This record gives sequence, structure tokens and C-alpha cells, in this order.
Amino acid sequence: MLLGNPVRVGLVGTGFVAKLRAEALLPDAQGDWLAAKLVAVAGRTPEKVADFAATYGAIALDSWRELVSHADVDLVMVCNTNAERGAIVRAALEADRHVVTEYPLALDPNEAAELVELARSRDRLLHVEHIELLGGVHQSLRTWLPKVGEVISARYSTITPQIPTPGKWTYNRSLFGFPLVGALSRLHRLVDVFENVRQVGAVARYWPAEVEDYHACWCEARLIFSSGPIATVTYGKGDRFHGSQRLLEVRGSQGTLIYEGDQGQLIQGDQVTPLEVGGRRGLFARDTHAVLAYLLNGTPLYVRPEESLYTLRVADAAARSANTGRPIDLL
Repeated sequence: MLLGNPVRVGLVGTGFVAKLRAEALLPDAQGDWLAAKLVAVAGRTPEKVADFAATYGAIALDSWRELVSHADVDLVMVCNTNAERGAIVRAALEADRHVVTEYPLALDPNEAAELVELARSRDRLLHVEHIELLGGVHQSLRTWLPKVGEVISARYSTITPQIPTPGKWTYNRSLFGFPLVGALSRLHRLVDVFENVRQVGAVARYWPAEVEDYHACWCEARLIFSSGPIATVTYGKGDRFHGSQRLLEVRGSQGTLIYEGDQGQLIQGDQVTPLEVGGRRGLFARDTHAVLAYLLNGTPLYVRPEESLYTLRVADAAARSANTGRPIDLL
């Protein structure tokens, strides 16, 4: 499976994440060891594709179908809408390309499971990005979690006001998916530390309610883990909200961990211990370089696609719960 140096990369997408991927592939970002080169770009808007390709020294292709079969591409990076992602990943794997994709792998967990099996059968890399696991908050959480004793509950809330709403595909039900499917990292952070989910219940609301494009959404899920903790996950975005929030709280029998933004503290009785928490800058570059180290040297990656797939099944259960008004048992 190991590739030669440099790995030749084709990029699908021209948005924010695609830009971060392309910047991570620039010679200056790779240091003395030039491990990869961006050779081709495809996207939805020809003018944006042409500008993007010119900026990063790649060729502009007419479609993602042309890109995944291009003779000079070893690795396909998929950074487009959630709804299109599964089809592109499948075509790339069937063309025997290695694949890096953003989460979710697909909107349908059954389709995602087929893609994981396809990658295995063809001995190709399928890496689903989960940079939240690399960030300072999560690394601090894993380090300090034993200090709280038996975990009783967790609360994770991310609220992003956007006034006016940007009108992007991330505010479209069909293209983004159910809120906690499209924002899979909100669940994955907790699944990574607490593991198997026994039951999930969820509610969701959109403004306006009856159209594909919305100005705001709110979703709240309750996860009961087999290991004991009960967690609440809240996700909101759009023009109905005022005041942003990024809060993670874990309460245990011997202490409480609280992270607000990039600040953390451990509370045990009257003692409050400030925690050093690294920021979020450069995480896509770290993810990109980890993939290259895997392809060139066999260095193990920090997450497996099966782990992302499991969280996708939990998110799909949350969607079904929101639709039916009933909790969904997973075990």
C-alpha cells in the first residue's frame, strides 16, 4: 500500500476546508520533507475551480468524475457537500485511489458501511477526518478524565449565531443532513471517550420549518452510554441565536471538568485547577500530514473509519428519534 514520494493529490471542492487542505500541501507547510503535491482540483463552479487551481499550482478539471480517474492522482481528498460525498468516495475507491474525506462519510450509515468495506476489499486507505480528536480540548479531556472518578453526566453545547444567515449549503436539509449527522464531531467527541451508546433520544427544530433551506436550526440529543454516563448534546446555528457558546462539561464522583472555548478547569471540592488547553489552529494540516505519513511510512493514523461509522449510526438514530418522538435503543 505504501506510495512513492511525493504523493499526488486530487482535491474535490474549493471551499474553506479545501483551502486548508491545499495550504497543508504547499512546500513551505511540509518543511524539508516534500511528501505530497496538489496536482488537480474539481468543484461545482468552473470559475472558482480555475482560480483555486491557479492559486495552488494545480490543473483545473471539469468534474470530480474526471478527477478520481485521472492518471496523475494517487490520493483523492473530498471536501464538498455532505450529500455528494458518498458517491465521490465510492468512485474514487473503485478507481483504486486512496481517499481522505471530511465527516460524515455519507448521510446514510448503510452507504457508509459499504464504503468502509469497499476500501478494505481493495486495500485502499479510507480516512474520515475527525480533527476534534487532535484538538487541545479533547487531548486535555482524555488526560484529566480519570481525575473526576466515575463519570455521571456530560454536557456538550455548541451554539453559533450567524446574522444574517450565510445562505450556504450547510443551511440546506438535503445537502447538510440531520444536524447531528452533518455536525458529527459533536457526538464523536463523546463516543470516543465513553464508547458504546445504549439509547439515544433527540429533538430538532428548523426556521422556517417547511422548506429545504433554513435560517436556523436547533437540535438536542440525550445519549445514555453503556458505561454509565448520560450526556446531553446541543447544537444550534443561525439567525435565531444571540451569543455564541462552546461548552463541554463532565461531572464525576470525584470532580468536574469544564471547558469553555479553549479554557479548561478541574473542580474538586473547593479546589479549582486551571488546565492548559491548546488551540485549534493547524489541525487540518496535522490531519493531512498524518495521512501522508501513513501512506509513505505506514505510521498509524489517529482514527479508524469504523469509529466514525459507529458514531454515524448513533447520529442516524438521533435523527430517527427526532422524527418519531421516541428514544431509539442501540443495543
